[in-house]
Amino acid sequence: MKTDYAIIHKNWNGIEIEIRWNADHLIFDDGQSMAHLEIESIQPARAPLPITETGYRSHFLMRSHVDHVGGPEAYVEAWIAEVTNTHKWRNAEIASRQYALF
Repeated sequence: MKTDYAIIHKNWNGIEIEIRWNADHLIFDDGQSMAHLEIESIQPARAPLPITETGYRSHFLMRSHVDHVGGPEAYVEAWIAEVTNTHKWRNAEIASRQYALF
């Protein structure tokens, strides 16, 4: 098991996020790699994102899936873009802009 993570910072809709990527978290006998991807809202801290209500997401997946999309940053961008089109996220975003009476 390799414990070195690449760290990528990017801005999404005014939220600074940190992407931590370990492409070879676990290597199988057949040469396939299980990767580990972490996404966290840094500023504002733990701000909700379309892929996580808590501002933090840990995700294990095959390295080949991420490589196919173009790397961890492209994978996260595509994942967020896909979820932003759901009714659940749009409703959550609208609700977060409105004042709660109770």
